[in-house]
This record gives sequence, structure tokens and C-alpha cells, in this order.
Amino acid sequence: MNYTLKDYRTGCLLLALIAMVVLFLYPSKQQKTPTYNYTFIVDITRSMNATDYQQDNQAVSRLNFVKQTLRELLQKLPCESKVGLGLFTERRSTLLFEPLEVCSAYTEIDTAISKIDWRMAWAADSNIAKGLLSTLEMLQKSDSSVIFITDGQEAPPVNPNYQADFSSVKGQAKGMIIGVGGLQAVPIPKFDSQGKQTGFYAQDDVPHRSSFGQSNLDPSQIKGYNARNAPFGSEAATGSEHLTALHETYLEKLGAESGLSYAHLTDLKNLSQALQNPKLATEKVVQTDIRRQPALLALLLLSFVYLPKVYKFRRFFARERSLVPKL
Repeated sequence: MNYTLKDYRTGCLLLALIAMVVLFLYPSKQQKTPTYNYTFIVDITRSMNATDYQQDNQAVSRLNFVKQTLRELLQKLPCESKVGLGLFTERRSTLLFEPLEVCSAYTEIDTAISKIDWRMAWAADSNIAKGLLSTLEMLQKSDSSVIFITDGQEAPPVNPNYQADFSSVKGQAKGMIIGVGGLQAVPIPKFDSQGKQTGFYAQDDVPHRSSFGQSNLDPSQIKGYNARNAPFGSEAATGSEHLTALHETYLEKLGAESGLSYAHLTDLKNLSQALQNPKLATEKVVQTDIRRQPALLALLLLSFVYLPKVYKFRRFFARERSLVPKL
């Protein structure tokens, strides 16, 4: 019995050794796998500071949640995938860097995402439609998929007479609009020049309608209307633009007009599933790390070596307990 047990252990050790040799000699292999090329354009307007996400049981801002989710997503992308990064505020987007390969430039991409800050904004206004249009115009000849990330809140609200026209760029770029935030309206944090929160925006702090161009309202219904000097009337507009929620219907409309699909960001899993759309993938033959399989096999074989000892140890204590007289 002892010789059989010894042979059993020796066999397991030899097989574990062979598995380790295979691990070092063949750590990777070439195989066809989907790769991705994304350019993330992140909304950094002030409504993105609203805290309607939860992370580790703490409320976090939309912008911080986006940053953390993108950094986690970066770890899951296969090598040969590429990621570029840009920012949106006011009426246009700007590109920070063109797509870089995620494995060779992981540290640089991750650091850039972590440093995104709302104070990078060059203006306070927010026209989502024109920002999306400028993004598509900028990237329409790129091989990269546009991932436009925003809560959809515009400040001031856009005059319907001056909506963006996507006809020249529709279908020219592939990608998605990712909606950020909750469906329940929450207050927008207010900060001082040092970046310290001083409260929340009140109703009188923000414009509740656009005063640009010709009014889209019926002149007979506008108090104090004057076609030249007061096309929007003499009364101050009121509303709830000091509160913010995800404008999902509006973003879906922009997606249909621009030829992009839409998804709501709830967590990393749902974002990964949305971005793994086959339309956004490119099949490539890449070097894939396969060390996990032989490593797990070696670990399993080594555990078999010690199983007989564990079994004998448990039998010994079971026998000792059986010899103790019962009271």
C-alpha cells in the first residue's frame, strides 16, 4: 500500500513538473480574438458633478463614476485594442490623444483618465447636440469608434429653432452614446475658485431657457414681447434647470439622428456588454496568454500529492475521538 501511495505521489509531482515546463516554454499562443478601437469623449460640464451613483456604499459624482468605470474597463480589453481620449464642454469636443494600444500604453491611458477634472472646462455652457456634432466631424475619417459619454443636460436649454443638423455626418462614424446619471432629478454641486463645494445651484443661479436668436414661442403669449428688443418677452424664465437628471429620451433621439446606438451606464458589466457590440469589434490574430491553464493544472496535481496526508490526519483524529470515553 505504501509503495502504491508513493508511486501515486511521484506521478502527480512529475505531471505537475511537466505542466510547469509547458507553462514556461509556451506562455502564449496566436489565436483569433475580437479587438476594439475606442475614442472616449467625456462630458466635463458641471452637471457631471451631481452625486447620483454609489461606489463602496458612498455617493460619488457622475464624472468620478465614469472615470473609475473606464479604468476598470481598460483592464478587461484584450491586447491589440486601442483607446483614445477627449473631453466635451460648451459646444465642441477636443481630443487629448489619439488611440493608443492598451497593453503597451496602459499606464499612460490609465493616468490620463484618472486626471480628468471638471475644472478642465474652457467654458461653462453645454450644448450636447453641437458637442456631439463636432465630435463626429472631428472623427468621421477615423477608424476609431466614438463613445460619447454625457448626462444630456444642456445649459441653457437649446432653442428648438437652432438644433444641430447631423445629415452631413450620419453614418460616417460608428460608435455609441453612453448616458450617465439617474432618472431622478438631483441638485448640482456648486464650487468656489479653489474647488471647494459651497452648496448647490439655486433656481436663480442658472438660465432656464435660451435667449439666443428668434423665439420659438407664440408672440401673442409672450408678456412684453418686442420682435427686435425683447423676442422672449420681459419676464424672467423659471424652471428646474438647477436640478439634473439623465436626459435619456433626448440622447436616444440624438443617437437616431447621428447614426449612433445608445446605452445607459449603470455599472462596469453593463458598459462592457454594450461596448462588446460585434459592430464595434475587429477580428485579429493576437498573442494570447495561456499560462493560466497549465498553472491551474500544476496546482491541482500538487494538491493531490497532499490529499492522502490530509485523509490520514483526519482518520487519526476521528479514531482518537472514538477512544475517548463518553460521560
